[in-house]
Amino acid sequence: MKRLLWLVLIAAFIAMVLRTFIFEGIYIASDSMLPTLQINDHFFVDKITYNFRQPKKGEIIVFKSPIMDEKDLVKRIIATGGEKVTIENKNVFLNGKKLDEPYTRHTRPDEILKGDKITDLKIPENCFFVLGDNRDESNDSRDWIDPKTGEHIYFIHKNLIKGKIIKF
Repeated sequence: MKRLLWLVLIAAFIAMVLRTFIFEGIYIASDSMLPTLQINDHFFVDKITYNFRQPKKGEIIVFKSPIMDEKDLVKRIIATGGEKVTIENKNVFLNGKKLDEPYTRHTRPDEILKGDKITDLKIPENCFFVLGDNRDESNDSRDWIDPKTGEHIYFIHKNLIKGKIIKF
């Protein structure tokens, strides 16, 4: 019995280390990433890759919400430090060139929403501009308002990123 208890403790410790530092299972709770990620789909978060390199444009990441404590969000990286983002009538331009985004969905294509028009936003170093693929239903870099200061939060810092989604 003592040996079994010892094995259970070792297994629990290993599981905790793996979940904290290497990978973690998550499920998709909202429709902000449709059609790419479906509600209730399960994925792993790779927590190790970004220890060796910077996140890249197009990657889907998990990060701590910049406006809600204890909440994680899943979004796509659109721009990285040093780049310039402009959004005109739902079209995203990166450094003056329109992005080809076949993964996006607009549920209200004829309605101009908050964040559908942003002019020449320069991304600071070690920061990222992120958007959900289901643009009209996503709360993302276009929408966040700091609850304490009332200022717009356009970027997430690398320190908030937990990892990237691994799709199988």
